[in-house]
Amino acid sequence: MAKTALKAGARFKSTVCDTQVMVVKAPAGEFELRCGGADMVGATTAAPAGGALDPALSGETLIGKRYVNADESLELLCTKGGKGTLSLDGTALEIKQAKQLPSSD
Repeated sequence: MAKTALKAGARFKSTVCDTQVMVVKAPAGEFELRCGGADMVGATTAAPAGGALDPALSGETLIGKRYVNADESLELLCTKGGKGTLSLDGTALEIKQAKQLPSSD
């Protein structure tokens, strides 16, 4: 379980499915970024062989969606969809909801 410093513009890929993400916004410090229960690696890093998707963490990641943690200090943009659930330090990330615009009656 490797902790990684996350910074805006960094790209990561899953080692157990096709998911790829780009960091849009990140808190300071080092975190454990995972997908499908396995560590994510840098987009240019060769993925280790033999990883398996954890069935409990096999929600789908959707291309073009933004994923955030509870306080929205982390925001990831999914650049390639896959079968794993994104998580930060063991907590699943959720799809960012669109902000409600005020009505213009």
